[in-house]
Amino acid sequence: MSVLTPVLTKFWDDPQSWTMATYEANEGYQGLRKAFEHDPADLVAMAKDSGLRGRGGAGFPTGMKWGFLPPPDGGPRYLVVNADESEPGTCKDIPLLMAAPQFLIEGMVITSYAIGCHHAFIYLRGEVVHVYRRLLRAVEEAYAAGYLGKNILGTGFDLDITVHAGAGAYICGEETALLDSLEGRRGQPRLKPPFPAVAGLYSRPTVVNNVESIASVPPILLHGADWFKDMGTEKSTGFGIFSLSGHVNRPGQYEAPLGITLRELIDMAGGMRNGHKLKFWTPGGSSTPLFTDAHLDVPLDFESVAAEGSMLGTRALQIFDETTSVVHAVARWIDFYAHESCGKCTPCREGTYWLKQILNRLEEGKGLPGDIEKLDDICDNILGRAFCALGDGATSPVTSAIQYFREEFEQAMHTPWYESFPPERSTLFAKESQPA
Repeated sequence: MSVLTPVLTKFWDDPQSWTMATYEANEGYQGLRKAFEHDPADLVAMAKDSGLRGRGGAGFPTGMKWGFLPPPDGGPRYLVVNADESEPGTCKDIPLLMAAPQFLIEGMVITSYAIGCHHAFIYLRGEVVHVYRRLLRAVEEAYAAGYLGKNILGTGFDLDITVHAGAGAYICGEETALLDSLEGRRGQPRLKPPFPAVAGLYSRPTVVNNVESIASVPPILLHGADWFKDMGTEKSTGFGIFSLSGHVNRPGQYEAPLGITLRELIDMAGGMRNGHKLKFWTPGGSSTPLFTDAHLDVPLDFESVAAEGSMLGTRALQIFDETTSVVHAVARWIDFYAHESCGKCTPCREGTYWLKQILNRLEEGKGLPGDIEKLDDICDNILGRAFCALGDGATSPVTSAIQYFREEFEQAMHTPWYESFPPERSTLFAKESQPA
C-alpha cells in the first residue's frame, strides 16, 4: 500500500480552498441533497454499514454512537462536534477546518438530519482565533446559500449551528468536560452513566463526534458505503489523515487508507532528515505508548496497533531520530499532562505531579535510587483509577519508554540527558537546560 487517498484534502492546494465556491465545485453539498432523499434511519444504517469509526482517538463506531440515542420524546436533541484539538502532536482537525471547513458543516447537516437534531454546536479550542474566524465565515456562507437555517433546500428541515470557542483547557477534549464547558461550567469530566447519548448537553440526548468523523460523512453518503469500505482494512475501513511531525524531511498531513505503515509514510515524507535513523515514535499522539524502529511495518489500523501494545489514536505520528533523548521527550510530555490535569481526581492530580518531579530529576542526571521503579509504580496507581482518560494517557509514554529504553533511564540517573548525545546537540541543549 503506497497510494494516498485525497478525499478531505483533495483541494487544499486551491488558492481559496476554504470558500463555498471552491467546495461546491468539488462535489460540495451533493451528499446533502442525496441525504434528503432518504429516511433518517437509512442514514444511520449507512453509517453503520460503512464501518466508519471515530477519528478522534478511541475509534468507536460512528453509526453505533448515533444509534444509541433514545426514541424521540418531543424534546430537543443535539449534535456537538469536538474541535478541541490540543494534544501534543495532534494536528489534523485544525488544518482541515482552515483549508476546507464546509466538509464539516455539510457533515453536520447530514448527521443532524439523521439523528433529529435542530441545533448543533462546534466546540473549538479558543487559542486558534484564526480558525474560529474562518469557521464563523464558513457558517455564514452556509446560511447564505440555504444549507443552514429554516427549511433547508425546501425540505422542511431546520438546523442552526453555533460555533463556540473554549478557554483552552486540554481536559475539554474529553466529551463530558466539553459539555460542561459548553454549558458555562468549569470543564471537568462527568461521572458516567448517564452517557451523553441519554443525558448530554442540557441533560438532553446528545451525539459528540470528532471533526474528521463528521467531515467524512458527506463523501461516504455521496459515493456509498462500499466505496468507503474498499479502502482501509476489514475492521478499520476507509481513509484517515496521518499527521507526520518531527524528524522527517517533509512533515505534514498525509491522507491515506487505514492500514498503511510508517515505513511507507516516511518514504512519502522524503525519509528521515539528514540521513538520521528512526529511534522512537508515537502512533497516535503523546498519550499513546511509544513505538520504536521495530514497529515500522505495523499496519496503522486500530486492531494492528492495539495488538502491538499501543493505540492508533488521532494518527499523530511524532517521529524522533537517534539524536533525541527519550527521557527529555517524555519529561516534556509529562509537564504538559501535569499542567493540564483538571485536578478532579487524586490519581491524576497527584500522580502527574510526582511523575514530573522524578522525570525532571532524571533529566538533570540527579536520579535517586529506585526512581525508575517509582515511575512504574506511580503509573500503575494512575492507570485505570483516574476519573477520565487523561490520567491513563499520561502513563503511556512513561511506561513504554521505560520498557523500550530502560538503559537510557538508568544512564540518566547520573548523567544529564544533554551530555549523552552528539556534541552538536548536547552543546545546544546544555545552554537551554542549565541555569543562566
